[in-house]
Amino acid sequence: MKYLFEVRIKDGYTAEEYAEAWVRASELIQQALGARGTELHRKIGDPDTLIAIAHWDSKASRDAMEAEHPPAIDAIIKSAAPCCEVRVIGEFEEPDWVVMPE
Repeated sequence: MKYLFEVRIKDGYTAEEYAEAWVRASELIQQALGARGTELHRKIGDPDTLIAIAHWDSKASRDAMEAEHPPAIDAIIKSAAPCCEVRVIGEFEEPDWVVMPE
């Protein structure tokens, strides 16, 4: 499954500042059972809007991490909170099948 959220950087801060905290938190989160990687992207034409995509084996895996993650993750998220607003976009199932052109 995929967990997506949008990050809007506040005036006076930079996306790079947020990204530094995001990497630190992601490194810890990716140690959880079922974590399959994360991505952080800038919006074209709006460098202060980012989208984060976390890949998980299942919703249950992500929920388990969220319920019992190390306090260090909370500390990192709290340290980044003043620089941004986060909006959860949602949780998405993997498609049953994918057709891609060659």
